[in-house]
Amino acid sequence: QRQLVESGGGLVQPGESLRLSCAISISFYSINTMGWYRQAPGKERELVASIMSGGNTNYADSMKGRATISRDNAKNTMSLQIHSLKPEDTAVYYCHAEQLYAGYQYDYWGQGTQVTVAS
Repeated sequence: QRQLVESGGGLVQPGESLRLSCAISISFYSINTMGWYRQAPGKERELVASIMSGGNTNYADSMKGRATISRDNAKNTMSLQIHSLKPEDTAVYYCHAEQLYAGYQYDYWGQGTQVTVAS
């Protein structure tokens, strides 16, 4: 059973918006940092946005002003809203969580969700 499950990907046209969600089944309060990464064909996986337990956020330069990452502690979910999508945003988007527990760090990944931006 995967601890992180993404949803919300699909085919969108340039300029449209998209909301990705990540359902998290590990202890939410043991998570230090959560984030979204993406990997386009032939490219390395890169950070899109991250949010820390205290609420501080970080965005890739390509996403500043276009994306909003958020977490819902009551629902154990994390979301990424992206506006003004571009063809270069096409990639598989992965949910990630870094858990700190009993002095150890654990990294969890979702299976990924495909986002394709094309007219």
